[in-house]
Amino acid sequence: MNEHSPEIEEEVISETRDEIDEPPMYKVLIHNDDYTTMEFVVEILMLVFNKPPEEAVEIMLNVHQKGMGICGVYTYEVSETKVKTVHSLAREHGFPLKCTMEEE
Repeated sequence: MNEHSPEIEEEVISETRDEIDEPPMYKVLIHNDDYTTMEFVVEILMLVFNKPPEEAVEIMLNVHQKGMGICGVYTYEVSETKVKTVHSLAREHGFPLKCTMEEE
């Protein structure tokens, strides 16, 4: 007797989701303070957030004039890592630069 006879049909039940939920995204923000230099903020934006010089200056001016600037929008883990990196670099250079993340 053949194991795979056409008369016997096994039903495979599989559940698929039509829509895949996108992970929540988080804005990474830099906040203005009276001690961190504008030049250092630009450096951080270029180094940590891979911003070109012109965009880094634009974001830095938002930080300076409006109190904060959006550095980028990322998944939770990436945002968390970028915030920690900014804080670490700022402390190494003696600046109290504040960087936060909030769900978009």
